[in-house]
Parts: sequence; C-alpha cells; structure tokens
Amino acid sequence: MRLRPDPFIVALVSAALIASFLPATGNLLELLKHAAVVAIGLLFFLYGARLSTAETIAGLTRWRLHLLILSTTFVVFPVLGLATQLLEGNLLRPSLAAGVLLLCLVPSTVQSCVVYTGIARGNVAGAVVSASMSNLIGVFLTPALVALLMSADARVDAGSIVRIVLQLFAPFVLGQLLRPLVGGFVTRQDARLKLFDRGSIVLVVFVAFSEGADAHIWASQTVWSVLSVAVVCAALLAATMTWCVVVGRLTRLPRGDRVALLFCGSNKSLASGLPIASVLFAGDAVALIVLPLMLYHQMQIITGALLARRLAPPAEPQGETAGLRR
Repeated sequence: MRLRPDPFIVALVSAALIASFLPATGNLLELLKHAAVVAIGLLFFLYGARLSTAETIAGLTRWRLHLLILSTTFVVFPVLGLATQLLEGNLLRPSLAAGVLLLCLVPSTVQSCVVYTGIARGNVAGAVVSASMSNLIGVFLTPALVALLMSADARVDAGSIVRIVLQLFAPFVLGQLLRPLVGGFVTRQDARLKLFDRGSIVLVVFVAFSEGADAHIWASQTVWSVLSVAVVCAALLAATMTWCVVVGRLTRLPRGDRVALLFCGSNKSLASGLPIASVLFAGDAVALIVLPLMLYHQMQIITGALLARRLAPPAEPQGETAGLRR
C-alpha cells in the first residue's frame, strides 16, 4: 500500500519553513495576527455548529468512556509531561522542555480522532462528545494547569483567561445556539469548510514561526535539539496509545469505545493549543513552545491513519492491534 503525504502535514511544514526563512514582519505580521484570531474564532464556531443534539445525547450515555478520555488527557498526560522535565538540560533545551509540558496540558483534538474512530468503526458519537467536552473543559483547565505547572514560563491572569474564552469558548457556544439556522449549510459545505479549518491552523503556525524568526530564536537551536524533542514526542505517543489500549481492555469497554479511547485519549489539539499558547506565552517564544505540539500532531496524524486502516473491519486481527479487535 502506497502512502501519500497528508496535504495538511505538508502545508504545516511548509508554513513553518517559509516563516522561518521569509517571516512576515511589521504591519503585515500585525495584520496576520489579527486575521489568525478571527480565523480561530470562526473555526470553533464551526465546531459548535457541526455538533448535533442527537449526537450529543447518544454520546453522553458513555460516561465511562468520557471519564477515561478526560482523565488520560488532563491527568495521565500532565504526569508524563512532568516526567519529561527531568530531561531538561540533558536531552531537552529549556524552551523545548517547556513546549513538551505544554503539549501534555492541551485538550484532545476533534476532527482527526473522530475521523479515525469512524474509519475503524468505533463509537463515533462517543468520540464526538468526548473530544468536544475535552476542548470546552480545556479552555478553562489548560490555563489553570499552565499556571500551576509552568508559572515561570507563562503569563496567566484574568485577562488571558478572558481572551481564551472569547476566542474559543464563546464562538463554540454561539455555533451551538445558531445550529438550527446554519446547521444545514455547514453540513452541505462540510468539505469546503474543512479546508478553512486546516487553513486557519496553517495561518496560526505561520504567524507563530514568523514571530520566532523575527526574534532570531532559531540561532540558539541545533538539529540535535529538534531531533531530541521529536524522539520525546514519539515516546509520549507510544506511551499514551499503550495506556489507552491497556486501560480499555482492563475496564472491559466495548470494542467501539476502546477505539474511541485510543484516538481521543492519545491525540492533542493543534487548533486549541496554538491560540492558547499565543495568549499565555511571549510572542517571540511561541514558535519554540509550540514546536513539540506541532511534531506530536504530525506523528498522531500519521500513526492514527495507519492504525485506523488496520483496525477497520473486516480485516483479521493481527499483531499489536489484535487486543482492540477482540
């Protein structure tokens, strides 16, 4: 089976590279920063407009699934993130170590984990509700965890919380309220709107890396430091996926719920993490702070696509994924 590169990953990497060598500066950078804020607000509005009441009601009945996903996202991940801080100064440079910890504090992604759960014939309704709950809770809980665990690196105050709520939570709620009016349009234009979703994230990445390049932050980094953080991110992904598989079997979740737990529990949201980071951290440091999250996001997309195809019925159980099929 030939694997074609994901266009989204190509776009993310291209945006980071272009911004690193040809960054936006001055008035153009300020204009793009404002555009990114508006784009992310619209992105979360669309998230709210897509989530149907029927899906919410159906998904809410799986309380054990939601509890396991949320505890993995906001308890297990932060513990692993704190453990990685022992590598600071040896394997990880301070700014990248802080970025790894931030990666462990942000909520689960929505689109990719729902898509992969659907491909693998898992509990899609449960995945939609869990991922949405994770993002809504993360609007408040992620800044609180950052304030508790990263107070030396971030600025968390009432103003920053309000900005995050207005940028992420309020548009989501508005989308839910207006769903009776715009839900049909969003459903019909879903393919085109997903291009807007991804374009919004690419824009935020370009702005973050432009700010970093403008502040010459890359002069202090080496190829080895970037490779080191990639290795740590890969280890985190492997550890959390293993955790989700083991816990799903130990708690005897139905197969569909175990699939949802695997993808929702191990995924991290670039769409939520980037705007939260841009609010909580100084502009010239954001590029390095979000680099681990970008690397992890690309790894989870590639790994998730491969796993979803292997887990999709009617293929026979084999290898390490057999435990999820039984």
